[in-house]
Amino acid sequence: MSTEPAHLPHAPRPLDRRSPLPLWAQLLTDLRRRMDAGAFTEEFPAEHRLTAEYEVSRHTVREALRKLRADGLVIAERGRASRLDTRRIQQPLGSLYSLFRELEGQGVEQRSEVLRLERTADGTIAGHLGLVPDAPLVVLERLRLADGEPLAHDTAYLPAEIAEPLLEADFGHTSLYGELSRRCSVKVTGGRERIHPFLPDIRQAWLLGLADREPAFAIERLGRSGERPVEWRETVVRGDRFTFVAEWSDDSPAVALAPRASSSSSYSSPSSDSSSAPSQEPSSGPYRYPDPSPDPSTGPSPEPSLGPSRSSSDRSSSCPTA
Repeated sequence: MSTEPAHLPHAPRPLDRRSPLPLWAQLLTDLRRRMDAGAFTEEFPAEHRLTAEYEVSRHTVREALRKLRADGLVIAERGRASRLDTRRIQQPLGSLYSLFRELEGQGVEQRSEVLRLERTADGTIAGHLGLVPDAPLVVLERLRLADGEPLAHDTAYLPAEIAEPLLEADFGHTSLYGELSRRCSVKVTGGRERIHPFLPDIRQAWLLGLADREPAFAIERLGRSGERPVEWRETVVRGDRFTFVAEWSDDSPAVALAPRASSSSSYSSPSSDSSSAPSQEPSSGPYRYPDPSPDPSTGPSPEPSLGPSRSSSDRSSSCPTA
């Protein structure tokens, strides 16, 4: 074992050889702990160093490293030393957050390519916002980049009566919520979002640089200012660059699973007609989790303003991303 004091956060901790937990799993847990404490930022230790530090076989080390690579935490390339995957962005759930601030707070350069910023009308979106079907909307469609690489395809809709001044904003390197506050005197104070696995369409995959049928996360958000809905957002996030993190305790409120939809539904691309989105084959939609209740009529009812229910992680947050 390394002579570095074990109480230091970056130092390796002894493995318990009497524990029923396999040594590779104990090693994996300790490597994760050290990574969370900020270790290995310069380089990730080679196999021979880990075998010496933990006094285990190379097979044990390789099994732990295999799991780290499978989880996308460590990158291993032929002819190069292993290193941490610093491209992965962590996003907290259940708290006030802004993608713009989170990226820059993690030392990641953030900018956006604005694909669309205009007035529009959409009966389905208007319904999410509690508006009449022909109510004018402002739509902002962006490709979000982190360190110059595509991270998310993001489309936000806001009532034109409050968001008209946003049409003059430059969203190349600024947040929607910041501009909404400065130009429109509207502050998003709360919201609700639904996250589920998703297969992007051809346009989204091309924008995000994804391979054919490579999965991603789809996120639907309803942002509110006080009790008033002021934003409906549809986002597709690269699954290999984004991690959602939730903290919990024994007194955390239970999370109800959304009941299974009665018919096939899928996330609609912003470029399609969202009021009459065609159903897709089950294989091209998100994975559907089992219905938590044998009788769908007794399951929890989704919030009407969030649109059709679907298999998802349903989280309340005090503020969606900007």
